[in-house]
Amino acid sequence: MSNPFALYPLAIAAGAGQVDGHDAGRLVMAGFALLRASAPLTRALVGRRAAILLPTSHQFVTALAASDGRGAVLINPLASPREIAFQVAEANVGALFTIGALARRLPAGIAHVLLDDAPDRAIVHIDGVASDVTLTGHDTLRLDGDPDAHGRDDECAVVFTSAMRGTPLGAIATHHNLISNARATQVAMGLGPDDHVLAVLPYTHLFGLTVTGGAPLMSGARVTTMARFNPIKAAELLATDGVTVFVGVPGMFGAVLTAIERRGDSWRDTSVRLCICGGAVLPRELQDRWADVTGVELRQGYGLTEAGPVSLFNRIDLPNRRGTLGVPLPGVEVSIRAPLSDGDDPGGAPPGATAAVADGADGEICVRGNNVGPGYVTNGRDGLVQREGWLYSGDRGRRNPDGTVVFLGLYKPMFTRNAFNIYPREIEGAVRQLTGVRTASVRAIPEPTREHDIELDVTGTVSEADVKAWCESRLSAYKQPGVVTVRSG
Repeated sequence: MSNPFALYPLAIAAGAGQVDGHDAGRLVMAGFALLRASAPLTRALVGRRAAILLPTSHQFVTALAASDGRGAVLINPLASPREIAFQVAEANVGALFTIGALARRLPAGIAHVLLDDAPDRAIVHIDGVASDVTLTGHDTLRLDGDPDAHGRDDECAVVFTSAMRGTPLGAIATHHNLISNARATQVAMGLGPDDHVLAVLPYTHLFGLTVTGGAPLMSGARVTTMARFNPIKAAELLATDGVTVFVGVPGMFGAVLTAIERRGDSWRDTSVRLCICGGAVLPRELQDRWADVTGVELRQGYGLTEAGPVSLFNRIDLPNRRGTLGVPLPGVEVSIRAPLSDGDDPGGAPPGATAAVADGADGEICVRGNNVGPGYVTNGRDGLVQREGWLYSGDRGRRNPDGTVVFLGLYKPMFTRNAFNIYPREIEGAVRQLTGVRTASVRAIPEPTREHDIELDVTGTVSEADVKAWCESRLSAYKQPGVVTVRSG
C-alpha cells in the first residue's frame, strides 16, 4: 500500500493514542492479524461488506481494522434481530464482528467473529465451525507515508438512517469523509496528546465514533469507554479520573448534572476543559445550568450521518455562543437555503440548488464539503437530496451575522428520543404488518429528560399487549412506544 494513512483505521493508529489502556496501533494490528490468520474469514468477506455489532469499546477499533478497507456496516447494539437481519441483507454483509452477549441476535448461519478477548484472541464462527485465533505475536505496526494524505474515496462505514419514507437507508461514509472530518474536529476541539476523553456515545453512530474515537486517537489522546452509560459512574470519572473532554447528548448531561449535585462535588479543581453536546436540541436552561454548576462551558455542535457527521461546532478557540450550533468546521461549508418544495423529485434529473437566504432569515440547513458522503447503499432517491454538492439536511435554521447557526426545527418527518432519530413512518409501517391492525399513527410527546416519548395510536382487532409484543420483536429498544392506545375498528 503506497499510502497507509489513506485508510481510516491506519490514520487512527498513526496518532499513537490509547483506548482503555490499549495502544491504538496494537488494536489495529490485531484486526489485520485476524484476517491473516483466518483464511475462511477472508474468503467470507471477498466482494462483500463487513458489519460491526459492538458496544463502545476498544474492540471496536480492532473490528474496523479487520474490515480491511471495505465498507463496515455499523449496527446499533440496541437493534432488534429483525433489524439486524435487514441491514445485513440490504448491505450484502459477508461476516460480522461482535461479542458473545450480542451473538444470539444474529441471523442464522452468518459468519461472525467474537471479539470478547481482543486484542489477544478471537473466535471465528463460519459454517458451523468455531476456530480460536491468536492475535498476539505478530509484527508490530510500522507506517511510512504522509500523515496528512487525502483519505481514500472507497467506502469505510455504512450507517442505516433516514427512514423518512418508512425504510432505513444505508448512508455511506468514505475513508476521506471520516478522516477529513476527524481532522477538522480535532482542530475545532483543540485536541492533543494530553487529553483524556470519556466516550459514552455509541461508536455505531458517527457522532460518537468521530468525536470520541477517531479525532482524539488521531491526536494521540487517551480514551476511556463506557459500554453502557451510567450517570453516577460518569460523574465519578469526570471528578476524579483526569478526564479533560466529555461528549454527550442532552439527556446525558442532564443526568450527570443531577448526579454531580447529589454527590456535592466541586468541579472547580477537575481536569475537565471541554464539554460537547449534540444529537438533539440542547435546552438553553440546561446549557446555562451546566456552566453555573461546573464552571465549564457546554458547547453545542451539529451534524448528520450523511455528512460524516460534524458540520457545525462552537469551537474551542472562539467564545461559546450559547443557544447556537456554532460555525462550520474547516473544510465544511454551511448555507441556509430556500427549502425544497414538495414537488421536487430527487430521483429525476436534478435541478440546481435553491437560492441561499439572507442572514436572519429561516431556511433549510445545507452542507457541502469533504465530510459529505456519496449517498446510500440502495434507494437513494428516498433519502436526503444533494444538489450542486449541497446536502439538504431537512433541518430548519437561521444564520446569524457572526456566522453562527441557530436550529429552528425540522422539515423532514422525524423527531428525536434520547438523541436517536425516530421516524414515524418506520414504526407505523412495522405495526401495520401485525395481523388485525387496520391503521397505525405515531406522534411525538414532549418529554424533558428524553426530548420526546412515542405515542402510538392503533385501530383494529388487537390488544395493547399484542402491539407492544410486536414492537419489541421488530424494533430497536429506543423505538418502543411509551404510550399505546388501541381502538376497535
